[in-house]
Amino acid sequence: MSEGPVTARPPRMEVRVGTLVLRNPVVAASGCFGYGAELADLCDLGRLGGISTKGLSPRPVRGNPGPRVVETPGGMINAIGLENVGVEAFLAEKLPKLRALGPDCPRVIANIWDTSIDGYATVTRALRGAPGLDAIEVNISCPNLKEGGDEFGTDPRKAAEVTAAVKRDADVPVIVKLSPNAGARLLEVARAVEAAGADAVSAVNTITGLAIDLDTRRPVLAYGTGGLSGPAIKPLALRMVWQLASALRIPVMGIGGITSGRDAAEFLLAGARAVQVGTATFSDPGAPARIADELEALLAARGVRDVNDWIGKLEK
Repeated sequence: MSEGPVTARPPRMEVRVGTLVLRNPVVAASGCFGYGAELADLCDLGRLGGISTKGLSPRPVRGNPGPRVVETPGGMINAIGLENVGVEAFLAEKLPKLRALGPDCPRVIANIWDTSIDGYATVTRALRGAPGLDAIEVNISCPNLKEGGDEFGTDPRKAAEVTAAVKRDADVPVIVKLSPNAGARLLEVARAVEAAGADAVSAVNTITGLAIDLDTRRPVLAYGTGGLSGPAIKPLALRMVWQLASALRIPVMGIGGITSGRDAAEFLLAGARAVQVGTATFSDPGAPARIADELEALLAARGVRDVNDWIGKLEK
């Protein structure tokens, strides 16, 4: 629902996620926005606070066989398997295209992953000193891998080990992307990565789900299960973000079913310092910029002068 034209003075939208400064709280989520520059003709990148790139591994990865995506009521399930060009190609081909955007380039967050702790460290070392790179997001929460992924994100000890390994070699802020599949251990995992040196966490990644083809009596996705995302998971994600923001000293970036400025405002009110927009971009590639505009209009209509005055103000 539209908040109507902005008649009040536009609010200040700049936020800090630890030491990472974003011109507004809206970030394009990893895995849904390519490497960023590919969508410059479809989305006003100058309106975004940041872009979290497609997950980067030490070497190129082809991902899982198809079918890899299926639409479901209220969202989609994917089992893409973190297909990517590899960190070296990212540095040589993808990051320079983002830098070429000049002032329109939002903050660049390199999402990284591997099946081993040494692999995470390898990617981190490759990214050291990269011009135009502003932060690293450590994906320990992909449910579509036979090794790694949720294996790290649901075990506090392993999550802490990955975080510590990345922190040792990183020269930019480190954000750890948490798994909703940790269930009752989510706060335990979050506190473990905080103690290991994470500068922030992002939450949440997709929830493991299943779609079935009645005619073949088989899973729709070739991998079997996949990660459920979209509006269907928003209430769960919102609850987890609220719990994390209440329990941690480090900032939280909220993710999960955000399709409008109102959704973004709810996550910020629950305590998120910023939000990531993912699945919405599949039907509307310009969604992150639109949501940033809608959020600004919503706050202005409520007389909010600074977005930071809205963050974490949920009445209990």
